Amino acid sequence: MTLLVKPRYSDFFARGLIPRHHYWPVKDDDKCRSIKHAVDWGNSHQKEAQEIGKTASKFIQEELKMEYVYDFMLHLLNEYAKLLQYEPTIPPKATELCPEAMACPANGLMREFMMQSMVKSPADHSPCTMPPPYGPASLYSFLQKKINTIKEVELWENQDKKP
Repeated sequence: MTLLVKPRYSDFFARGLIPRHHYWPVKDDDKCRSIKHAVDWGNSHQKEAQEIGKTASKFIQEELKMEYVYDFMLHLLNEYAKLLQYEPTIPPKATELCPEAMACPANGLMREFMMQSMVKSPADHSPCTMPPPYGPASLYSFLQKKINTIKEVELWENQDKKP
């Protein structure tokens, strides 16, 4: 089961993660007690903990494929490009680097990951279509569900607190 310390900043995929479905929330201001509670809960609810772990793994494997990451980066860079107030130019002494120039000096696991994530040929399809943003009602409902689940875990932790 993944334990996730409440992040200060969100990754692009984090909005799809649901507490107690994909991960167990850990408070950032009381980590030790929060982690102890999570471990105790996981040990006494092994099937549920394993299911959370499996759901998280499935999310990573299905929703964070490199092609999706590249699609996200393309959409993000295109949106940033619309904000530019100037025409970018390549500096006269710039040197183009091929992906191999970055991956070849790497060793071990780092090299393996770099080679796996390298684009080997142009895509034979257009990038994904970004889904429309949440509507106000559905966004509120989704966020409220996440907040309520985290509060429920915190309530369990507080009930385990010894005076």
